[in-house]
Amino acid sequence: MTRQPNRVLVVDDEPRNLELLEAMLTPLGYEVILADGGEKALQMVREGPPDVILLDIMMPAMDGYEVCRRLKADEGTREIPVIFVTAMTEVQDEVRGLDLGAVDYITKPISPPVVKARIKTHLALRNACQKLKQQNQILAENARLREDVERITRHDLKTPLSAVISVPGLLIKEGNLTSGQVELVQMLEESGYRMLEIINSSLDLYKMEQGTYRPNPVPVNVVSLVNQIRGEARELVGAKGLSVRVLVHDKPAEDSDVFLVHGEEMLLYSMLANLIKNAVEASPEGNQVTVSLTNGDSAVISIHNIGTVPDDVRDRFFEKYATSGKAGGTGLGTYSAKLIAETLGGRIGFDSTEKNGTTLTVVLPRKIDESPPETTPPKARPHTAALDKHLKVLV
Repeated sequence: MTRQPNRVLVVDDEPRNLELLEAMLTPLGYEVILADGGEKALQMVREGPPDVILLDIMMPAMDGYEVCRRLKADEGTREIPVIFVTAMTEVQDEVRGLDLGAVDYITKPISPPVVKARIKTHLALRNACQKLKQQNQILAENARLREDVERITRHDLKTPLSAVISVPGLLIKEGNLTSGQVELVQMLEESGYRMLEIINSSLDLYKMEQGTYRPNPVPVNVVSLVNQIRGEARELVGAKGLSVRVLVHDKPAEDSDVFLVHGEEMLLYSMLANLIKNAVEASPEGNQVTVSLTNGDSAVISIHNIGTVPDDVRDRFFEKYATSGKAGGTGLGTYSAKLIAETLGGRIGFDSTEKNGTTLTVVLPRKIDESPPETTPPKARPHTAALDKHLKVLV
């Protein structure tokens, strides 16, 4: 397809100036249109917007300043580059023109090479801006498409997930399961509820990135969350011959221990699950991962393993898509953990050396009242099975 030439509108009340600029620009391949006054120029712009306007200032009836003002006040014409071409040489005249929205200012008598260079430059800038605007529109459309796909996916996932949540209860009611089977079925049911919560909050991270997420913090017992995550990771833990140790104030955690932080349960679960499972994956076989919970002015959660963070990602460990040597890794785990910690009013950091291994530290607001919060969940969740047993779960 033949490319259309750029249209240049020349506005001047002197016929000789119009003829001069037309003779100068036409051989360069521009389509030159002429207007001998402000009103005519505005009419021609309405009939077919040019790509650039060369505009004289001193004209009868309507001067160039007024023409420029009207062009910039109209949403349909404000992006057309306006270059003043005038005999007015005072600095204040140039400043006034630029303040009105002109992109350049050329004084008479004109220099043909200067005029040609300025037009070429501003046409290139306009074309670049138009391409950028088109790209932004495509990005916006892609973002809307992504949100639509995520919304549809969340809706479609809930249908099969309803069976995952409801069938375990029906099996338990039959009364013909062993105690070990009941524990496994209960774990399956709880995992189903976790998946449902993840689906319902799948846009939370996007909102955190945009700074539009508004948390609703409540007291949350971190011990129970860590135990749940430890249970879900038991297959990988067993395969690597690891042990996961949980300490509360430097003492081994008991099932009855309570360690409260001020946050949202689902966000805390997601953050800790990413960090603990990353520590398990990074830990050499046959070693130990330690989760330490201590209170001071803030709640401090430390996760330690003797592995080290690769050198190539240490400086960008919490950046989006930062990953190294991990098949299938997205680089979103530590990034989302950082977003969550900061959203909940806390902070996160790490230390990694060959001698001491890697320690991730999360500092969060804590609740002064150490008594467990009294809540009535929509459905009581089953108690997680003892976590030191090596159980296999087929889903």
